[in-house]
Amino acid sequence: MPPASREDTRTFFTYSRRRTTAGTAASGASRLVSARAAQVGGWLRRQGLPRVGAGVAGLLVLGVLAWWLASSFGGGSSPSAGNSSPAPAAASSAPASRGPLPLEGVNALDFRLGDCFKDFDPEAPQSTVVACETGHSAQLIAVETYPAEDAYPGRDPLKQKALDACKAAPLTDKRADYVLSYKLAYPSATSWDKGDRRVDCFVTADTGNAIMQSLLPQP
Repeated sequence: MPPASREDTRTFFTYSRRRTTAGTAASGASRLVSARAAQVGGWLRRQGLPRVGAGVAGLLVLGVLAWWLASSFGGGSSPSAGNSSPAPAAASSAPASRGPLPLEGVNALDFRLGDCFKDFDPEAPQSTVVACETGHSAQLIAVETYPAEDAYPGRDPLKQKALDACKAAPLTDKRADYVLSYKLAYPSATSWDKGDRRVDCFVTADTGNAIMQSLLPQP
């Protein structure tokens, strides 16, 4: 019997591949403010006392600018983005009812929110679930489910729903330690007809089994 094609199972899509930018942007903002402050100091020395009041006012403006830049860049999360409400936090490993970890051969539709995966291949029908404190290359950070009675919405709406789930998922500050990508998983038309209503968002490391903790907040 020939193997199932991708359209017979689920559809996967890599959304983004970018380094965490929150810390880098905040550092760049600090360097920019420092440079501006040095320029103002030199100007004050050239201008003398009559214009000190204007120079002080300029420094106050720079202070407000520094606060605004730090607020804008320091609180963001990457790769997640947007203003959606955070998804529920999940434990870093599978419940005890599934047996001790690692678990090999776990079906894609049996993945649970917070699961961590070794040697993750999003197009494989099965994966190995491991404890998130051990090296892994992916974690399931968001799951959405359509009602059973819904008609197939189409590829683009499914992709958008998965992306929205990614953006709403909370991630810990440890995300800054890795180069991360989103991988979206959603039903194909064929798998929808078979009852698949899941939309999943995974966060994956570009360097293999490099992640050493859950990237979701712990309860």
